[in-house]
Amino acid sequence: MYYHNLKPEVFSIGSLQVRWYGLFYVISFIIGYIFVKKNLKRKGVSITAEQYDTMFFNIMLGVIIGGRLGYILFYNLSEYIASPLKIFAFWEGGMSFHGGVIAVLLFGYAFVRRNKLSFYPLADAVSPYAALGLGLGRIGNFINGELYGRVTSVPWAVIFPYSDGQPRHPSQLYQAFTEGLLLFIILQIVYRKTNKEGIVIWLFVGLYGLFRFIIEFFREPDEQIGYLLLNLSLGQILCLLMIIGGAVGLAFVLKPRKVIR
Repeated sequence: MYYHNLKPEVFSIGSLQVRWYGLFYVISFIIGYIFVKKNLKRKGVSITAEQYDTMFFNIMLGVIIGGRLGYILFYNLSEYIASPLKIFAFWEGGMSFHGGVIAVLLFGYAFVRRNKLSFYPLADAVSPYAALGLGLGRIGNFINGELYGRVTSVPWAVIFPYSDGQPRHPSQLYQAFTEGLLLFIILQIVYRKTNKEGIVIWLFVGLYGLFRFIIEFFREPDEQIGYLLLNLSLGQILCLLMIIGGAVGLAFVLKPRKVIR
């Protein structure tokens, strides 16, 4: 059993704090910026340096704005209505993947339409590193001692400082491994092996939904929401929609096209 005593701050100067959670987001964007470009070169996708920078700026906006708004709307609207300034306290955590992915897809689609580019080649190249970034974000959740798991007696259980003092699953680390590292490896291998556009992005959507749905059985549901339909958490219900969406998307891109002669 492990007693969680990690500090969320990397360092602080007066009232200015640099936290691991925010730092991992910055690291994720840097890694993505460097290596997505290599993916695009590997597939010969043509994009100018200016377009690439604009694309990444849109991705960052989508992650930050969509992730925050998604968390507020899906998980904790009443708290933020009561304390509106907390909306801007990103360093405290409180980001929704589902909100972030919706915003990134919307921002990304608007970008490719505006620049007359193809959506799938860019989305496929970004997807593996999006998964890696998610994994780093989950490590940030673990360091913050938030979004912890359900009560358990497994030897690696953790007692988190903001919980009820009972040993719990370190579900953040389960998610970091499955939704992050494992999903990154799968998507990057598929990206290198296939030339079929759209497979990687829809695999990302479907597999993330599947991994998250499973891990949610080990994760404590949000106190203000609890369990919903069929005793599932809100995260699981949203992930079921992702699994269905991923399957439909894959079926569409893999469907043989009729050749008109």
